[in-house]
Amino acid sequence: MHTGDKCFTYPPMVMPFLNKFYGLIMKEETIVEARHLSHRYAAQWAIRDINFEISRKGILGLLGSNGAGKSTTMNIICGVLNQTEGEVFINGINLRKDPVAAKKFIGFLPQRPPLYAELSVDEYLTYCARLRMVEPREVRKAVDAAEAKCGITHFKKRLIGNLSGGYQQRVGIAQAIVHEPLFVVLDEPTNGLDPVQIVEVRHLIKEIAMERAVLLSTHILPEVQATCDEIRMIEHGRMVFSGTMDEFNNYMEPCSFLVTFGNPPLPEELKNVEGISEVEVLTPQQFRVFFVAPADITRQVVDLSVVKGWQLEEITLERESLDTIFARLSKNSKV
Repeated sequence: MHTGDKCFTYPPMVMPFLNKFYGLIMKEETIVEARHLSHRYAAQWAIRDINFEISRKGILGLLGSNGAGKSTTMNIICGVLNQTEGEVFINGINLRKDPVAAKKFIGFLPQRPPLYAELSVDEYLTYCARLRMVEPREVRKAVDAAEAKCGITHFKKRLIGNLSGGYQQRVGIAQAIVHEPLFVVLDEPTNGLDPVQIVEVRHLIKEIAMERAVLLSTHILPEVQATCDEIRMIEHGRMVFSGTMDEFNNYMEPCSFLVTFGNPPLPEELKNVEGISEVEVLTPQQFRVFFVAPADITRQVVDLSVVKGWQLEEITLERESLDTIFARLSKNSKV
């Protein structure tokens, strides 16, 4: 602390209290904290030293390829699986030491919604509310609120087995929030839905995240880009990226571009341009061009088009595939 030209330092005896005070302020902003999570199946480690925090509101994407350790991490956070090492805190409660108290704050939608096709929407959500230990006199109110939030009130008397895939998914989300948890985990929530249903479910997830924290587990990059505020990426059992959506987009470096000419050159002529590694012919006038360097490769093509009369009509950069990003981030994490 500065006072004029002098620097003021707190006495040593005061510092522990200040650290505790500021620590409490930070904890108030966090609903989930994972510390040094590791889990081993027999002789093989599924995840190693995973650390992250989840804020009380917003959507965090847990991204990973199949077998990366994503499901293991998610199951540990939900209390389904006991970790080999590390700790998980839900709203400040140690999940392993006091699982019943911690799980009261968690809502979970697995990849296959735990639905009973022979029950009506109302009957099923009432059953879920009771399982979640909602006070008996509050069950009706809780069910009505969940149905209204998920847009299924008009189907409350219909059998779940007679609903479309999109509305069954809404019922699955409703059971995850019927007890008003502070933290909701959704595992591949748009799997198997048609494009219209996907948009509707994404909108619903964003609405839910206005009041609580949402962890969205997926391997689909567009899903993350459309819904998430932050990303945690796991590959080969380790955290390889942790940051905002904007920060993640910086990793998606362009590696190719689509180009259309009115008077196209021969593919060999394009490939001779410095930095271009491969040319794919899509139509007689359109090419996909892969490059390794330099950053101004598109400007070079534009300039050559003017000089050589190629009649450039359109040029569009393309981003890396998710598999490529996984591989590069995983490689960087081992360096």
